[in-house]
Amino acid sequence: MNIVEQFQAGGFFMYFILLFLVLTVVFIFERFYALYATYKAAPKGFRNSLLTFIGQGDYKSAKDYAEADKNKSSLSRVAAVGIKMRSLGAGDDALQARMDEQLSKEISSYDKRTGFLAMFGNVSTLFGLLGTVTGLISSFAGVAAASPVERANLLSQGISEALNSTAFGLVAAIPALVAYAIYQNRTEKIVSELTEGASEIYHDLLFYTESHSEEKTMTPLKSSTESQTDMTRN
Repeated sequence: MNIVEQFQAGGFFMYFILLFLVLTVVFIFERFYALYATYKAAPKGFRNSLLTFIGQGDYKSAKDYAEADKNKSSLSRVAAVGIKMRSLGAGDDALQARMDEQLSKEISSYDKRTGFLAMFGNVSTLFGLLGTVTGLISSFAGVAAASPVERANLLSQGISEALNSTAFGLVAAIPALVAYAIYQNRTEKIVSELTEGASEIYHDLLFYTESHSEEKTMTPLKSSTESQTDMTRN
């Protein structure tokens, strides 16, 4: 018996299993593209280069550097938003809110569809079990009403439907659940990298901005003190 015959022997619910198998294959390729081909890490030394500009108070150069990231990484887009907000004089709360907003957008593009694979796997298994149950019910119902000559044939058909449905349900479910486990681990790694990187840049912006503010505050005080000393001497 070839696979087409086995599929036809599986009964009505085989078509639902086939549908979820097709969706599983589509989502496996789509998620692979999003999580491995589309995602790009920030260039090596990205944060240190930003610190060089931010430490000098040159927010324009820092923003231009982040936007010119050749990898077009998610972290560089988050950093560009934060630097732009800080250059416009945004407060700490506004800075964090805008960076968190951009970070959420970046993260959502990586984990928004991964969970469907787990659902596809579970539903495929359930349809397989449903086909098993209905196959056994029809088998025993037919045996009860059939003549002794027909019982063996009806029983074999019902058991064949039940087992084929179970087998195809598992065939559809196993790849979906394995892919979900792999992609979920990848998603968590990406989210962790982005969150940690964004947090570091956010605190860098806070620290160096406060440092520049203190320097600007201390400079006129120092000048005033020197002027008073000169007046006393005179």
